[in-house]
Amino acid sequence: QVQLVESGGGLVQAGGSLRLSCAASGRTFSRYTMGWFRQAPGKEREFVTTINWSGGSTYYADSVKGRFTISRDNAKNTVYLQMNSLKPEDTAVYYCAATRLAVLVTTLSEYEYWGQGTQVTVSS
Repeated sequence: QVQLVESGGGLVQAGGSLRLSCAASGRTFSRYTMGWFRQAPGKEREFVTTINWSGGSTYYADSVKGRFTISRDNAKNTVYLQMNSLKPEDTAVYYCAATRLAVLVTTLSEYEYWGQGTQVTVSS
């Protein structure tokens, strides 16, 4: 069982930056592939990025590629999402998720554990 808690959301102007954190409980954090998803009002939850167990492999949605960076610190049981050059369309609740699958995963249904989400609002 893994519990995930996101933090770092807030209100930022367009062009600004935020760094989200996702702290995980449990001693097996390094075995999990981690992902970030987001859900804007009235829209379905969508994939943002994923990172493998070691942090050596990552994958991004086209909409955030070149602006967002995912990373992890297995010693701290934490995964991060650095978001730069934020746009109003990035406004959403951001969720981190964990899966025991040992590959990069972009599909929402493949993730077993979810955090409660953190709100990111980008003003124009």
